[in-house]
Amino acid sequence: MTSDGTHDARGTHATPVPRPAPRPVSPQGGASDVERAISEAGRPAGEAGRAGNGVAPRAGQGGGRAGSGGASHAGNGGHAGTGGGHAGTGGGHAGTGGGHAANGGARSGTGGGHPGRSAAPAGTGAAAHALPPRPTRAPGAPARTEGEEFLAWLRTPRPAAFPGVWRFDHRPRPEQEPEVVPTRQLLSGAVIAFLVGWLVWSLLWNGYLGGWWVVPLELFLPDAWIYTGDSVGNAIVWNAYYTVIALGIMIAVGRVGRWGEVWRRFVVPRLKRPEPPAPPPPPGEDPAEWPKLRAGGAGAAADRLAADARAGRMRDIDVARIARAWRSVRSGNSPLATFTDAVVRDGAAACPHPSGDRDLPARAARHDLATAQVRIGTTVDDPRNPYAYRGAGLALGPDLIGTSLLAVGPAGSGKTGTVVWPLAEALCLQALAGRAAVVVVGAAGAGLGPGDDYDVVVRVGHPDSVYDLDLYGGTTDPDEAAAVLAEALVGDLVDPHPGADSRRSTTVLAQLLGPFHAVHGRFPGVPELRALLDGVPGHLDALRKALQDAGQEVMLRELDARERQLGHPGDPGAILADRIALLDRPAFAAFFDTSGQTTPFSLRALDHPVRVRIDLPERGHADASRILARLVLAQFTASAAVRDDRSLFACLVLDDATGTVTPEAVRRIQRLRSANAGVVMTLRTLDDAPRPLRTPLLGAVGCRMALSGLTPWDGQDFAEVWGKEWTEARDVTDRQIIAETPAGKAVHVLRRVITGQAPTARAVTVRQVERERWSASELAHAVPPGHAVLSLTDVRGEHAPPLLVDLRG
Repeated sequence: MTSDGTHDARGTHATPVPRPAPRPVSPQGGASDVERAISEAGRPAGEAGRAGNGVAPRAGQGGGRAGSGGASHAGNGGHAGTGGGHAGTGGGHAGTGGGHAANGGARSGTGGGHPGRSAAPAGTGAAAHALPPRPTRAPGAPARTEGEEFLAWLRTPRPAAFPGVWRFDHRPRPEQEPEVVPTRQLLSGAVIAFLVGWLVWSLLWNGYLGGWWVVPLELFLPDAWIYTGDSVGNAIVWNAYYTVIALGIMIAVGRVGRWGEVWRRFVVPRLKRPEPPAPPPPPGEDPAEWPKLRAGGAGAAADRLAADARAGRMRDIDVARIARAWRSVRSGNSPLATFTDAVVRDGAAACPHPSGDRDLPARAARHDLATAQVRIGTTVDDPRNPYAYRGAGLALGPDLIGTSLLAVGPAGSGKTGTVVWPLAEALCLQALAGRAAVVVVGAAGAGLGPGDDYDVVVRVGHPDSVYDLDLYGGTTDPDEAAAVLAEALVGDLVDPHPGADSRRSTTVLAQLLGPFHAVHGRFPGVPELRALLDGVPGHLDALRKALQDAGQEVMLRELDARERQLGHPGDPGAILADRIALLDRPAFAAFFDTSGQTTPFSLRALDHPVRVRIDLPERGHADASRILARLVLAQFTASAAVRDDRSLFACLVLDDATGTVTPEAVRRIQRLRSANAGVVMTLRTLDDAPRPLRTPLLGAVGCRMALSGLTPWDGQDFAEVWGKEWTEARDVTDRQIIAETPAGKAVHVLRRVITGQAPTARAVTVRQVERERWSASELAHAVPPGHAVLSLTDVRGEHAPPLLVDLRG
């Protein structure tokens, strides 16, 4: 577009536009793009950027330590073999016998947690197949000390988010999904807009559109400025005007062609430089300086804790434990001077758990004890999920499982490994921090964690079990003991309707437990209770004589009423005797003792931050296991409601709740929310619960999970409880346009190249329809393996719609 300053330089004979001769313009070089070199694993404050913040090493992989930025694994920092393996500082094991780390038994941190100091004990596996550990920092990034790693974790932002969102370094997304133009359409439109702008400018420049576009210049500027012999002045005026016109055309076609979106989507990511590390917050807001303790008058304790944090002597669980102790001080339950003296003396190890443990031997899930969350998966980027949840981590905590959780999925769908064990591990960590009490119930060898993770392990039916199970839940009230025991023995035989109960069975048991307790000062053992229920004359006569000698007239009337019912049709005593006989087996001879010769565990201990695992016998004693599971559930719901200190969250984890769903259990689960307690239950299918109780059960729990492999009839129950929602349905009718002229055919070819579709005339009808959030067919056939559909409700009543979650993410 060069010219001689007077007429069109191309020799065309359209109306020429007077213009000055252009000044020589020096070429300009383009700036080179900067590629992003930092990865997610190296982001200083990211979820996956800290040592110990990834997934703990698996069995056979060895361990890794993030000390001074280094990482070691089986074969490098430790020894792998069939026996126990020993590692140096930061080393790890892989072997049958397990081993220990030479660094002193510190723990391996995961998720948002502080980096651990030793690897997780590994099971039997070949070290040759072990994968290298996850990198602890980006290539070339400087190594950081343990104190710096901990401070980075502590200062990582945790913004408020929707229920279930993993808050550690979460970056919120807008609630509504922005409209995204397809890439092909966007780029084609941008190129066409540029060509249109170029065409318009060429037509103007060459005078095909006339000289009207220079009229504003001639009207507003004097002729002496435009048509003079001063070539420099003319060039400045005319080039400035041309620039304004060109910019106007560029802005117009840029808006039409969405150049701004092209720039933001394709150019900005390549020019974006790594974000510099965030500066430390001011002292008054820095959590590492413990501002709440300073404001509350514990400045000396805050100084000691801040020094331990900088020196790397503090872990995430220490922060949670000391914060819990400080809340106790602020509520008036503990004196300030005692707290301050303990922290100044012991530092990060102050206010320990009764067991003395400061962490678990190993962690398998990702935890953030600052928010009491455990990450169980990632919300899938799927149109059925709300846009604000897509791609975000999904986590559970006491605020969600305080409404109870029910997970349903067939065997092998991942209930235990991806849901039950991470939750049990998180609750054990919360117990070590003094925040929770947890009871985990499952079959022996179900993969509910090593015994070292628990304070009490009750192995029912195993001769080497240190602890026994209290058959009566630690109560001394015969009526309460009878109600709990009746629920355990015959709760599944009660009419399966929400209004049914086991009052008759409770009365029968109370008529025997009361007199026995009045005479002996304890409740009967299993053999004694079986004999009383069977009506063995010797036992009843001896009990009657003892009551007469003690002058217990009221209890004599109870025993007389029981004797009158013996042998009558419909007497519940026969069924109770048959059920208690399942526990009167040689394998259980050393258990359920009431004479004081064993160490029974009672669920009255939920006032303390205990970690309990109860292993139920499965092989050959399936019916007895179901009775014991109902017994533990009944005792838990009864004990959680009468606790003195409800600030401690109590949770019961039932790995297999088959046979435990009864009308009374459903009613009691509904009342747990107000007692700061919850239940986590799993079922292989809803057929394991009576049909009349399926809908009440799904309504009693606040969190419902349907794993992959669900049957359509189970999916129907979930679809009904999740309800329907109003959606926008679009009915599109396309009518193909047939071109009859060569020009029309050429336009159609161009349109097909740009859009990738045949030219059509489209008619769109938009209407609002009510559809199921997830249909039974979708739940049965559209949930991929390793995924689940999960709806959440927290204790405040906020809820999340059903979300498709990748439990492997």
